[in-house]
Amino acid sequence: MQLSAKDEARVGVPDEAWFRPQISRKELKEVTARSDRAGLLNFGLWFVLLLISAYIAFRAWGSWWAIPAFFVYGTLYSSSDARWHECAHGTPFRTRWIGESWYHLSSFMTLREGYLWRWSHSRHHTYTGMHGLDSEVQVPRPANLLAIASDLLDISDGAVQLRTIAQHALGIVSDRVKDFVPFGERRKMIWSSRIYVAVILGVVCLSLVTRSILPLMFVILPRFYGGWHHLLCSLTQHAALAENERDHRLNTRTVYMNPLSRFLYMNMNYHVEHHIFPMVPFYSLPALHELVKAQLAPAYPGFIAAYRELIPALIKQSRDAEYYVRRPLPMTPGS
Repeated sequence: MQLSAKDEARVGVPDEAWFRPQISRKELKEVTARSDRAGLLNFGLWFVLLLISAYIAFRAWGSWWAIPAFFVYGTLYSSSDARWHECAHGTPFRTRWIGESWYHLSSFMTLREGYLWRWSHSRHHTYTGMHGLDSEVQVPRPANLLAIASDLLDISDGAVQLRTIAQHALGIVSDRVKDFVPFGERRKMIWSSRIYVAVILGVVCLSLVTRSILPLMFVILPRFYGGWHHLLCSLTQHAALAENERDHRLNTRTVYMNPLSRFLYMNMNYHVEHHIFPMVPFYSLPALHELVKAQLAPAYPGFIAAYRELIPALIKQSRDAEYYVRRPLPMTPGS
């Protein structure tokens, strides 16, 4: 997409290169290699854990043990938000149909219709943090603190996704969506949305027939009651950082996380590296980080450090839309 004269004035010369750290072609080839085995190990383990937690939650239904059981199940279920994302890039697997199968399953689980979000995410990577161009700005300025807090239960974002799916199922496509979803893909998006609506209504009907919320507790609702972990991770990606900068070190964070969070979040905590090299599979991001970290802004040592900066910054942004966190850049040849 060509930028308008107004957009050019805002974000700079259209062909201006984004920052790229120095890395050899051999090293880049090694970290971009895709593997069915590595992808299936992660996805397979996640799916087995999901099934085990579902069984435990089912057996615990009707007792107080159902609360922690569904907490675990919902958290695992909602980590599908990281999995559609990875499959959208086509990087976890060498075999295309395997990746596509996981992509559409995890897209439904997280209520992000696959055809829409594939193109939306492409736009996000093309214009990361560009005001008016990036279609996936999680925290628009001024920051709406109530909306952010409500998304611990996916209330704000979930309502938007359900409304969008319903509109597309009716064939109603907004100008905003038309701007990044090609005409030839819109029919697929509409029919996919209709399938989503049919499944959702089927689960609702099952709950009504059985006079139990249990079917919804396993499908649809986990995205809401179990989305807390993904929100805590995803807020660290770009929130409160610079806009309109062609340098991912200024508009994206890398945060070191514990092994469990990295498993659920699929190493997306290495988010600067992911945005600079989006074709690197999630299982190679730690290795990529080691290769280029000296040329990047310092990584945050953990959740506490990230949120110690993020929370005050968002509070300031709720009152001052011009405020943002300025990240320090290293003095290296790659800067």
